[in-house]
Order: sequence, then structure tokens, then C-alpha cells
Amino acid sequence: MSVAPDEPVDRRAALKAKSRKAILDAAASLMEERRSTDFSVDELAAAADVSRRTVFNHFGSLEDVVTAVSGEMLGEVVDRMTAQAADAAREAETVLGDLVATAAAGQLVPTVVDLFDILGGDLADPSHREAVLMQRAFNLFTERITAAMVRRHPDADALAVELLVAAFCGGILGFVHRWIAETGAADTPASRRAWDDLIARLTAVLREPGA
Repeated sequence: MSVAPDEPVDRRAALKAKSRKAILDAAASLMEERRSTDFSVDELAAAADVSRRTVFNHFGSLEDVVTAVSGEMLGEVVDRMTAQAADAAREAETVLGDLVATAAAGQLVPTVVDLFDILGGDLADPSHREAVLMQRAFNLFTERITAAMVRRHPDADALAVELLVAAFCGGILGFVHRWIAETGAADTPASRRAWDDLIARLTAVLREPGA
């Protein structure tokens, strides 16, 4: 049976995926080099070696590109958790236990500090744009970690897992700017302890909502 008719579609899909990855990789490099999101579509297109039109074929705006890159930065934390969870020597955790391990200060604080810096956070004058981009990035993080947890706990009720992950990630987003204000968005032993204390409080609330 011939599969030739599908080949052009597969090739187009591969080329489209390659272009999207080139755009995201270029944006990530620009964000890291400049420690900001201050670059134009033309600069991004040149760095990705694609046309301006190609950028807009994949993303509605530069904000969408920045959101996707920010989500990928947080998603790398989930990927590390997934790799660690695949270690047969590691004792299985509950869903909440896996979430706590994934969100521990050693895992998330460096990325949150990086994001706050790159997205233009200002301790003296918090930016609405930074807060919105951070929220959108955490939404992508929530999607990624939900999928990982459903795969990690196939015997658990999928809806219950989704609701728990949503509540947990929403709790992190709820305290992240409080943590930033209290710690100066610095990655230090003291700031990591403060983060883990907030994670512990969030976990206690999820275990005993009235506590």
C-alpha cells in the first residue's frame, strides 16, 4: 500500500515545526543575551533566519513568542521531574508529593528569578506586563505538568489530578509576587528557604483546606 500522498503533508509539518523551533530558539537566545524582551520582529526573524511573515504564521505577536519561550523555561523543570521520576530506584510519590518535589526551591527559584529579570520586573514599580506574561507562562507550565502527572499516575482519577495540579500551580502564581517582594527576586539560601516555606503552606492548605 502506497503512502506517497501523505509524504508532502508530513514534509510540510516537519518544515513548519522546524521553523517554529528556530523562532523559539532565536527568541530564547535574544532574551538571554539582552536580559530583556526588547527586540523587534525583524530582529527575531533575522536571528531565526526566517522571514517576518513566517514569524507571524506561527505567532500572533511578539508577546506570544515571549510567552512560549517563558513557558518552555518553566517546562524544563517538568522535564527534569519526569526524567527523575523515570528512575526505577526512586520511590513512587503521591501526586501532591510529586508536585512539591517539582516546585521545590532548588527546581523553580532559579527559573522564576530569571523570568522576573528578563520580563522586566521592577521591585519598586511592578509591571502589569510582567505580571501578565508571568501568568501566561505559568499557564503553560500548568498544562505541561498536568500532562506529566496524568502519565505519571495512570491509576489516579484524571480529573482529580487536573484539579489538584490547577490548584497547586494557581497557589504558586498567587504567592510568587509576594515572594519576589519579600526576597528581592534573588536566588539565595534565605530566599530558597522562604520559597520552600510558602510551598509547605500551600501544601498544608491543599491537604486541609480549612487549616
